[in-house]
Amino acid sequence: MSVAASPAGGASAAAGGGSPAAQALMRRHRLRWWEALPWIAGMVFYFAFPAYLGFGCDLLVTILFALSLDLALGYAGIITLGHAAFFGAGAYTVGMLATYNIWTEPITSLLLAALVAGLIGFLSGLVLLRAKGLTLLMLTLCTMALLEQAANMAHAYTGGFDGLPSLPIAPVFGVFEFNPLYADTQYLFALGVLFVCFVFVRTLVYSPFGQSLTGIRENVLRMHAIGSPVRRRLMICYTISAAIAGIAGGLWAQTNAYVNLSALGLDRAATVLIVLILGGYGRLYGAFIGAVAYLALEHFLAQIYPTAWQLGLGLLLVVISLFARNGILGLGEMLWRRYRVRRVKP
Repeated sequence: MSVAASPAGGASAAAGGGSPAAQALMRRHRLRWWEALPWIAGMVFYFAFPAYLGFGCDLLVTILFALSLDLALGYAGIITLGHAAFFGAGAYTVGMLATYNIWTEPITSLLLAALVAGLIGFLSGLVLLRAKGLTLLMLTLCTMALLEQAANMAHAYTGGFDGLPSLPIAPVFGVFEFNPLYADTQYLFALGVLFVCFVFVRTLVYSPFGQSLTGIRENVLRMHAIGSPVRRRLMICYTISAAIAGIAGGLWAQTNAYVNLSALGLDRAATVLIVLILGGYGRLYGAFIGAVAYLALEHFLAQIYPTAWQLGLGLLLVVISLFARNGILGLGEMLWRRYRVRRVKP
């Protein structure tokens, strides 16, 4: 009886969309209507605020950089304070290729930036990911400091503290030139790069590989117990995260036509960490919310009190840490759950 019923059961499962695991995977990948809002907002910004497209480029680069850090920290639980090492590696790759007229095509330059940053991430990860906790935090910080000092010592090639100005960037697709006065092409190019990278990261985190990263973050011992190749997956995640950070750095160099040691500085590493804390780590759109909140606060607080705008930002971070442990998105989700509970109650 059971043998005869099994084909029918398999047929019904296939008709219903497969196994429960396959159905859950399809639900995770399913697009929601509100996921189009950031991209609609990006296009509205382009037409509504043409005088602020330079600011918009910085915002898009910050989102992409935060997205790369979120992949390592938010999903895999890799604690790092030196992610600017990969951002700077990508920025200097694009900058040096353009300065010495080796390669100025923007799209392939970003691919080369991703390759260099990913290679650095892979080689450093072979050593760094053997450590945990505070030791790992300090080692990532030391890696960034070493790269910054190396770039400073190689000032004959990198420009040292003065950097590499006036980078010659070729037109996108050979048609759309980067305008030094109006950043319209730069903005649309940055928006397109962010979209492609976001689609890749979204696909990755909703895949079985991405779900295994979440399992490693939550309980690494259990993942070892079920036979998951924890170290290999952390290495892959760290390398991909470094490559995306390299793309963000290369994009920053292209949109500003300039690169200097600030690309490898602690300020940049701390800023992207603050962005994730504000928006909410381990969430795809935390990078978007956090970057908008941080840059908007920085802009308005600097206008109100130019000499101590960090004080207001610091107070906000204290409030977020105490009452919204997973950022603005976490707070929003908590309020939404409470609202739904109250609606269900008679």
